[in-house]
Amino acid sequence: MPHADNSAEQIDALLRQVRSIAVVGASADPSKASYQVMDYLINHGYEVVAVNPVTEHTHILGVPVFKTLADIPHPIDMVDVFRPKAELHSVAEQAIAINAKVLWGQLDIVDEDAAEFARSKGLEVVMDRCPK
Repeated sequence: MPHADNSAEQIDALLRQVRSIAVVGASADPSKASYQVMDYLINHGYEVVAVNPVTEHTHILGVPVFKTLADIPHPIDMVDVFRPKAELHSVAEQAIAINAKVLWGQLDIVDEDAAEFARSKGLEVVMDRCPK
């Protein structure tokens, strides 16, 4: 199923099922999209954690920052990716390893091979969309 086939109904259903979201590529800079989307998700009742291997911050918007998905000590339903599309396959592998249910590539984050790989391992995949 190509990314363009994600209907509004499918997206809404996924977002109703999800409770915990890891934002990969999270930034503490309020001008960045990842910060704004994290803020939106937190304000809409999701349990959000940030993933950023290079930041010196331990918290962004009051939520903990982890270096990797594997470092998160509790289950994650959705992995929201704010990284270049060339990294999507690697993030998909990590999402599978932590038993996430959804791999979400933000706007312009499209890699059909990574999406097919993630789907073959049981993940729902959304690409080139923003949950905000």
